[in-house]
Amino acid sequence: MIYKTKGIILRSIRYGDTSLVVTAFTELFGIQTYMVNAARSAKKTAAKAILFQPSALLEMQVYHQEQKAMNRIKESNWAFLYRHILSDVVKNSIALFMIEVLHKTLKQPEQNTDLFYFCEDALQQLDDAPPGVAANFPLYFILQLPHFSGLRLQDDYMPGKREILDLQEGRFVATVPQHAHYIEHEYARITAELLRIMQPHELADIKLNKQMRRFLLSRYVSYYQLHIQDFGNLKTLPVIQEVLE
Repeated sequence: MIYKTKGIILRSIRYGDTSLVVTAFTELFGIQTYMVNAARSAKKTAAKAILFQPSALLEMQVYHQEQKAMNRIKESNWAFLYRHILSDVVKNSIALFMIEVLHKTLKQPEQNTDLFYFCEDALQQLDDAPPGVAANFPLYFILQLPHFSGLRLQDDYMPGKREILDLQEGRFVATVPQHAHYIEHEYARITAELLRIMQPHELADIKLNKQMRRFLLSRYVSYYQLHIQDFGNLKTLPVIQEVLE
């Protein structure tokens, strides 16, 4: 059957002379792999190359059979046309970081509309975000994403009582753990502030420098590595740590 669904493009790989194999996080079916025929023919090359690049938000008509590992995209068009993400180096790097983290967390092809709408909104908010918000956006996204997969960090920070974030346990504790996976002092307090952010525009109120962002991002990535099997390393992490001020 043919279904209409929104999709966030996660990866696009050339197949043969003119086709693409596209991985998308869809509104209806979760993560899916699609064949796009004649996507790189002479008349369509430029348009299709942009349409199926990672982070693109699309309206799609797709063939879907649950027993098939790969289906086909019949028609596709922009669901949201970015103004900045595809052309701004910093925002594009942030978007690709978000997409890589999302891709590595999606393990099963099952519907998760709450997660889809969160990611769709996050990308749209990033597109219009001022520099002060955009700089903190990777921290916000990587902390909020686990809310939808049962890996949420517990927001139980208490000054003077629970001021150390145990990344192995996913909660704030009173004493230093007997392992190396924890955040303490100022970085724990900042993490507590980030966990309480409800809307991205509030990120402007959290003042960080480049070194602080780099440290926090690396620690948050380690949280994913501890709790998601085969999460591995992020190719986009060194890039984003370099471009963020």
